[in-house]
Amino acid sequence: MPDDQTRADSALVETIRREILDSYDEEIELGIEEDRLDGLDGGTASGLDRRVYFRELLRLQHELVRLQDWVQHNRLRVVVLFEGRDSAGKGGVIKRITQRLNPRVCRVAALPAPSERERTQWYFQRYVAHLPAGGEIVLFDRSWYNRAGVERVMGFCTEADVEEFFRSVPEFERMLVRSGIVLLKYWFSITDEEQASRFHMRIADPLKQWKLSPMDVESRRRWEDYTHAKEDMLARSHIPEAPWWVVEAVDKKRARLNCISHLLAQIPYGAVEHPPVSLPARVRNADYIRAPIPADMHVPARY
Repeated sequence: MPDDQTRADSALVETIRREILDSYDEEIELGIEEDRLDGLDGGTASGLDRRVYFRELLRLQHELVRLQDWVQHNRLRVVVLFEGRDSAGKGGVIKRITQRLNPRVCRVAALPAPSERERTQWYFQRYVAHLPAGGEIVLFDRSWYNRAGVERVMGFCTEADVEEFFRSVPEFERMLVRSGIVLLKYWFSITDEEQASRFHMRIADPLKQWKLSPMDVESRRRWEDYTHAKEDMLARSHIPEAPWWVVEAVDKKRARLNCISHLLAQIPYGAVEHPPVSLPARVRNADYIRAPIPADMHVPARY
């Protein structure tokens, strides 16, 4: 007959196994959801075998955890910019990058439209406030390149503002790099047809309709204006200290794997030794009595 300790150990192993399965299920659910959306109007489906995709994603996420440890241990400062047209897949790759990382180490900066006060500040000022301290990674879901993209195309700034931005942004980024920040810039590229397909999927799915703003709809009409703005931006801000990297993003799953793999290759990192952790024995006091919780405070057990 197994003793109490053996039964407790077996129960702990089973609990850990279930937690791991639950963690894997999060990835599987994401994949199933996307396949369902692709099937709504025949959107582009990935030719990548699902098992290969999940296996590679988990492997890359394990490497991201190692990178996180290295950044934290060596007090590095990392900034990654994600730019691209609406529905290009920026949010999807950011979600996969951050999914298993410590939010205190790796955080996302997704700034809203500037306030009246911010409009009177130096253009880069509100972005500087979100730059990382030592041991941090910041992912910008859109960035200071709003000025070269949406602000320019939608007429939220003047051409003089745009020209000043292009004069300033190379020096601004060189200054960041000289200060020791690792700066990576990704542009997610999709085709006209693919964006139309993704917009139609958002319209058809009530769980995703909130992603389609009036600004997104207007950007669809101005596809060619955005193309010209993008080409100008890449040509005028692709500098040796902070080059642009273009991610072919029509296939969302491949784009995620390719982007994460490339990001990992840009920052030399190694293993960080962690001291072994052992749980101490819990202090037990003879006079400790756990107070009962009133029944009306419990969440109903409906599942």
